[in-house]
Amino acid sequence: MGEDQTFNILDPFSSVDFGIADSADGIKQWAISNREVIQPIKTVLNDLIVAIDTGLHAVPPLVMLALIALIAWQAAGARTAVLVGMCLVALGLLDPNAWGLAMTTLAIVIASVIACFVIGLPLGILAAKSDMFEKILRPVLDLMQTIPAFVYLVPVVMLVGIGNVSGVIVTIIFALPPLIRLTSLGIRGVNPSVVEAAQAFGASPRQILVKVELPLATPTILAGVNQTIMLALSMVVIASMISVGGLGNEVLRAMRRPDAGKAIVGGLGIVILAVVLDRISQGLRQSGRDRGHRHWWQGEPVGLALRLIPSRADALPQQAPDLKTTTN
Repeated sequence: MGEDQTFNILDPFSSVDFGIADSADGIKQWAISNREVIQPIKTVLNDLIVAIDTGLHAVPPLVMLALIALIAWQAAGARTAVLVGMCLVALGLLDPNAWGLAMTTLAIVIASVIACFVIGLPLGILAAKSDMFEKILRPVLDLMQTIPAFVYLVPVVMLVGIGNVSGVIVTIIFALPPLIRLTSLGIRGVNPSVVEAAQAFGASPRQILVKVELPLATPTILAGVNQTIMLALSMVVIASMISVGGLGNEVLRAMRRPDAGKAIVGGLGIVILAVVLDRISQGLRQSGRDRGHRHWWQGEPVGLALRLIPSRADALPQQAPDLKTTTN
């Protein structure tokens, strides 16, 4: 038995032990006994990751490069499309395996952002509509943003095991708060007079939300999506510690050897992906005024394709007007 420590008024902390560490160790037993509860969520996330990863790898690199450049052109303009194309070419030339690793990382990021959007958008709407819910949610979001990722790596691995699904769950915990906060901020920032005008015309609360508040809050919400994407990419290397594939795993392997060349390839690949995703998501935030008062689908290249397709009225044969004969 250890000797009982005497209480010292100048150093009271050394003699006081509430057993928090021992109590927290019970999380391990709880996680092991409740693995079956999270299996449906694990299955859904795994199917989503596998589907996205399979789809990205099924497309030839040059075709995928062209598709991403076209998306960038549609979202942010021709200059951004050229920049994105050059970045993707540089990514492919980094290493023979760089493109495949980048597609795996992109699949993890896309799956994480989709899950964050599905969870974060409803919570952000609830936080915007209820002050009480927002006050309850605020300290939770603060904790999610400030707690080190290594703290919740252990319980996630105990619940789910190692692999890509664990990486997505860890990324969701880390990247979700900005989307919730900015969704709430965007809806709360809608001009009250616009809402009152919609109410005066007899719009229901659901119609006001869908047709007034969400469209006006879209730039702020997309800013939250942009932040979520960047935070998801920042978790790539940390998540590789629990056997998540992609560029982050390449960096981790290079650190263990050590191999400066592989570390540079993995690090530059992550930076290039960050630039590509940031430019595309920034372009989506453009307002209708920035697009020349046009819808997003009216810009190039979709708008150009629609203009080249003849309209139905132009396709119909023109009928000559009936001539009425008059008799003198």
